Amino acid sequence: MADTAGLERPYGSWPSPITSEMVVAGAVGLGDVRVGEEELWWSELRPEDGGRIMIVRHETGGLPLDVLPAGFSARTRVHEYGGGAWWVHSGSLFFANWADQRLYRVDPAAEPDTYQAPVALTPEPVEPQGDRFADGVVTADGRWVICVRERHRAGVVTNEIVAVPAFTTTPAEPVVVVSGPDFVAAPRPSPDGRRLCWLQWDHPDMPWDGTELWLGTLDDDGDACRVGAAHRLVGSRDESITQPEWQPDGSLWFVSDRSDWWNLYRLADPAGPGEPVAVAPLEGEIGTPAWVFAQSRYATLDDGRVVVAYASGGTDHLAVIDGGAIADLETGFTALSSVQAYGNGAVFVAGSATAEPVIAVIDLPRGGSASVAVVRPPRDLGLDPAWFSVPQALAVEAPDGSAVHAIFYAPTSPTSAGPAASAPPLLVMSHGGPTAAARPQLSLAVQFWTSRGFAVVDVNYRGSTGYGRAYRKALDGQWGVVDVDDCVAAATHLVDAGSVHPERLAIRGGSAGGYTTLCALTFRDRFHAGASLYGVADLEALARDTHKFESRYLDSLVGPYPERRDLYEQRSPIHHVDGLDCPLIVLQGLDDEIVPPAQSEMIVDAVRAKGLAVAYVTFEGEQHGFRQAHNIRRALDAERYFYAQVFRIEPSDPMDVPSEPILIENL
Repeated sequence: MADTAGLERPYGSWPSPITSEMVVAGAVGLGDVRVGEEELWWSELRPEDGGRIMIVRHETGGLPLDVLPAGFSARTRVHEYGGGAWWVHSGSLFFANWADQRLYRVDPAAEPDTYQAPVALTPEPVEPQGDRFADGVVTADGRWVICVRERHRAGVVTNEIVAVPAFTTTPAEPVVVVSGPDFVAAPRPSPDGRRLCWLQWDHPDMPWDGTELWLGTLDDDGDACRVGAAHRLVGSRDESITQPEWQPDGSLWFVSDRSDWWNLYRLADPAGPGEPVAVAPLEGEIGTPAWVFAQSRYATLDDGRVVVAYASGGTDHLAVIDGGAIADLETGFTALSSVQAYGNGAVFVAGSATAEPVIAVIDLPRGGSASVAVVRPPRDLGLDPAWFSVPQALAVEAPDGSAVHAIFYAPTSPTSAGPAASAPPLLVMSHGGPTAAARPQLSLAVQFWTSRGFAVVDVNYRGSTGYGRAYRKALDGQWGVVDVDDCVAAATHLVDAGSVHPERLAIRGGSAGGYTTLCALTFRDRFHAGASLYGVADLEALARDTHKFESRYLDSLVGPYPERRDLYEQRSPIHHVDGLDCPLIVLQGLDDEIVPPAQSEMIVDAVRAKGLAVAYVTFEGEQHGFRQAHNIRRALDAERYFYAQVFRIEPSDPMDVPSEPILIENL
């Protein structure tokens, strides 16, 4: 531990090299990984390039190559959250382009390491961005792209599975393959091309509530692609199924929570009468909530072994299943995604408690020792690890005695220490979803606070994933109640332990976490300040105005609308602003289709009218969440400035006023 004698400074005022500029400078968000014939592909969200998503190709021994030309970004608006916006086949890239949402193909050029201009596969939509594509795959014979299409026409949204000629040189109208359900996902043709499986579900369910796995024959007459003899294999409103994948022997594997945990199952003969069999059952979650498409948490190797990522105890683990037995692999990684078979092992995106996410390859020779190589390393931050607060698992008790999970980060600095007779301010982080989950991986957006002398607790309140279906479903009918109870319980636990200052408690969150934040400030007296990032203030307005994917989500979280309108009013902060009596900062993207700006404006107007300290910061060109470097910096600096003002924290090192002034009214 560093000697901090003589470096005593008030908590929250510590000088730190982890600035908002460092948070975004050269930063990328690693997304999906795909394996080509020999090469690797991955996606990078680049804040410094306007939030563009670039596709990168990498061959062993070569340098990473950016594939998309200027003006193109691989991002889809299906379900508004997207995911599964690109895939590869025979060296060609297929992707949905953000600007127009059309489907494109990019082919290799004659010169090595060069690519031709993107070729549009689908026509210009009738309405701008009216035809959206995701979660695709190319049939084994290379004839068809089979994918999800979300069509918007005159206010009506239709979700279908369609087929598009894969290697055409002119746009072609997609052929509808599956229609009828409210939602579809994961269309996967069998290796022989004769069958197609897919997932489907209907309102009011979300995919983590109940889905069905369907199977049909796949017929290709040369000019069209059709599905016949379709029938349900497994699934119901009480079972969530994800990631169906065909195996070389004709069996069909998928992840299901029928045992309370999202585990792996096998249907030996999908056309037969047999029941699915669990593959190496465990009290851990291989599955994740399908907010985005094409998530991958397991991969089958050529020799029959299976590499899986699973969550247990709030941490992701990598394991290998061999002959029904599962064995953990020691990698040091704590957050895993996009697991794909590669060589003798797998490739995946991985983060740890001490390093930003990387793309890593694990080699698993039979009879030999596993080895891990990093293909896409993290940024070189040039920081002493002593600047990083190491996450600590925290278990607290909710008011009803339920166990609540959280991750605690103590204030950490090699150059500063807090006064012996004082305690740090606390930021309670409430994640979005609400079925998301905090993982103990290095995030500069957290270390930004801890290196300045703030304590942070990231709460996996009831409703979070990674702890089984029962824990996830504990939020049903109780949104705005138990999530708030759990955030309050985490803060109270740390106050009682003497770990944080009892009068400098703040809560912050985005989207659903913003709603939890507003509820905590309105219906509880625990916190002294808050930050809502594109959060929900009026549940009734959300139920009426949000997009199709979530338009019935509140049926399970709150109650059916309008039958239980009383609950919607009872739990909407906008109707109970008399209970809110502390400073609030609200940050909002002006192009948000999920939680429109009107939600933020309502709560700001109400707080302003009460004479409370309030700041409202808006961001042009941002949707649900901030992707552009300038806006990410501005949001962080604004929030830091806000807490410094309302908690009367004088920095030891002069804290710059944000370059774009932040107006705090009624301060």
